Amino acid sequence: MFRRRSLPVVLVCGLWLGCGSKPFPADQLRAFIEYQVADKQLPAVSIAVVDDQETIFSEGFGEASADSVYRVGSVSKLYTDIAVMRLVEQGLLDLDAPVADALPAFHPQNDFPQDITLRHLMAHRSGLVREPPVGSYFDASEPSIAAIVESLKATRAILEPGSKTKYSNAALVVVGGVVEAAAGKPFADHMREQILAPLGMTSSSYGRLPALEARIPKALMWTYDREFPAPTFDVLVPAGNLYSSMPDQARLLQAIFRRGAPLLEPETFAKMLEPQFDPQARFGLGFAMGTFQGHKRIGHGGAVYGFSTELAALPDEKIGVVAAASRDFTNDVVGRIANRALELTLAWKAGEEIPPWTPPQPVDAATRQAAAGLYASESGTVRLVDRDGELWSEGIPYHRVLIRRDGEGFVTDGRLTSGTPVTIEDSAVTIGETRYQRVPDDEPPAAKEAWGELIGEYGFDHNILFILERQGRLCALVEWLPMYPLVERGPDDWAFPDFGLYHDEQIRFRRDSSGRVTAAVMAGIEFPRRPGAEDGRTFRIEPLKPIAELRAIADAAEPPARPEGLLEPDLVDLAPLDPTLRFDIRYATTNNFMGERFYPVARARMQRPAAEALVRAHLRLRPRGYGILVHDAYRPWRVTKMFWEATPEAMRDFVANPANGSIHNRGAAADISLYDLQTGKPALLPSGYDEFSSRAFPEYPGGTSRRRWLRELLRAAMEAEGFSVYPYEWWHFNYADAEKYPILNEPLTAP
Repeated sequence: MFRRRSLPVVLVCGLWLGCGSKPFPADQLRAFIEYQVADKQLPAVSIAVVDDQETIFSEGFGEASADSVYRVGSVSKLYTDIAVMRLVEQGLLDLDAPVADALPAFHPQNDFPQDITLRHLMAHRSGLVREPPVGSYFDASEPSIAAIVESLKATRAILEPGSKTKYSNAALVVVGGVVEAAAGKPFADHMREQILAPLGMTSSSYGRLPALEARIPKALMWTYDREFPAPTFDVLVPAGNLYSSMPDQARLLQAIFRRGAPLLEPETFAKMLEPQFDPQARFGLGFAMGTFQGHKRIGHGGAVYGFSTELAALPDEKIGVVAAASRDFTNDVVGRIANRALELTLAWKAGEEIPPWTPPQPVDAATRQAAAGLYASESGTVRLVDRDGELWSEGIPYHRVLIRRDGEGFVTDGRLTSGTPVTIEDSAVTIGETRYQRVPDDEPPAAKEAWGELIGEYGFDHNILFILERQGRLCALVEWLPMYPLVERGPDDWAFPDFGLYHDEQIRFRRDSSGRVTAAVMAGIEFPRRPGAEDGRTFRIEPLKPIAELRAIADAAEPPARPEGLLEPDLVDLAPLDPTLRFDIRYATTNNFMGERFYPVARARMQRPAAEALVRAHLRLRPRGYGILVHDAYRPWRVTKMFWEATPEAMRDFVANPANGSIHNRGAAADISLYDLQTGKPALLPSGYDEFSSRAFPEYPGGTSRRRWLRELLRAAMEAEGFSVYPYEWWHFNYADAEKYPILNEPLTAP
């Protein structure tokens, strides 16, 4: 359901009428946004559309109202840059003087003859690192602007100032430091008094004010295998920490259409829209430059923990839009919404009609099944995956991108990217301009042995850096979603490619005295290595209660009542069904996550139809050289009760709630892995069995190509026989008819 809350909008020439007679096509824009909110699972979206000095459309969608408050991310930079230009007009700053003249604490090492100036900083031509060592996007400590500027002394200009566009948050924090020094007061106070207040932006602040708190919608982080609430710490204040409503942001658009008034003189504002250092430059002084349907387009995007924003203006036509969503890394979606608003507004002002937009549809099952497989080109490989009723492309720079049918063809249509044409043929697929030929989907070769000690997770709970192997290359998965193939400069020294957020920067791995990798220093920021279970080592927890107490609790408890109409149990042993099945029943030993024995015998039983389906899946794997290794099947309810009572709450996704019972208790689930038919050895997958970590998730993108391929091989065989994988454990498969069987508490005994 959509909960759309609207505020009154300012009307143009009557009831949303342009200078002609047709109303603004609000219903078309509304339908487009409602589709994106539902399809992309956006908790909240708000938008304001401006025609010169009037707001012609302002609404909230999902959990939002029109005046909900969002973190607008790097849109914050525009206001910081405007503050500089205001001080330039007052004769307090010089755009082309060395920054150190205005801010003596600014002293990064610069081996180039050109001093870094405010013009360089504001146009993203400073050559500075993207993130400062202290107070970076990853730093939750909320340091002062002065501390961030001071930390840049430990950095080096990596490009000659003026030579190349390199987007830098560090640069705009320095700009904020210059504003603070020139104004002689704290940055946030100056911005409130001299920029926000004159614009009438009463719902905006460079920080999370209590007065705005109730108007901030729920914000989500996400990656390919999970989502979680967004952190709320302040970050890079002058570069990305503005909180604001869309009606407030509309006031900046109106000032743009007044050529800077009341903040700047027209001549000063015009300089901000001039490309800097190169007629084809992507940036003026703060504003990103581009075109839209042949019209000059200016603006800025914003991305900060849990929020995505797009502010766009067509200055010659005096049309603008600002939109924000409360889900991280959905800038492509918000950009689509902004572009649709601009398209509709242009047509409305011209008295033209635009045909209703038709949303792309999921690819039909026959096409998905035929297209699934591996494809290769000179630039790399992509894998098309048929999953959950949709067709996905896996590759670089994104691990997974959604493909849908659009009319007679196909396009990308996900949160990360959309509108890229896709052509699907019998033996090839073309994505954008790259054509890939189908190739055998054979087991990938093992990753280089030397990479094994680098592969893993680094950083912080709120922002993990993944080092993984993909397509035979060592890659970095940064900020949860972008994937970058790395170029080796030395054993522990790797360079980012010449695209994305961190081009011209490096990752260096740090080791302790024993040679163990302890950290990845990415673009000058240290990401400590995160603990992870080593291959072959059983994951363990510290039970919340002693084992004897757990047994007593379980013995005294009763399973959920059995409803009427369920099937009679028909548990059969797996071992006699196929002598090539192998078994490692961990709960009949102490080699499990609690280090205790729970079953008196090593026995695996399942309901007959599920058992027979598992054997068929086992036989499917034989041509690939693998068989099924069974870890667990039927589990008495009392054991599930013990697991639940023993496990810390933060880990309970990995154990079933006894109030509901487990599919294991019904005899219709199996915990399984693979073994190599030739060697008899267990296969290595992205995590160990019963490892309570994100590495256990079936969609976990880390590790190596071979391990992920084996995980997919097992999943495909089981799904083909009517099983589904549990969302938190690649090894746990539930049979399709599981709910038809009762919860059982019969002990496992010898046959």
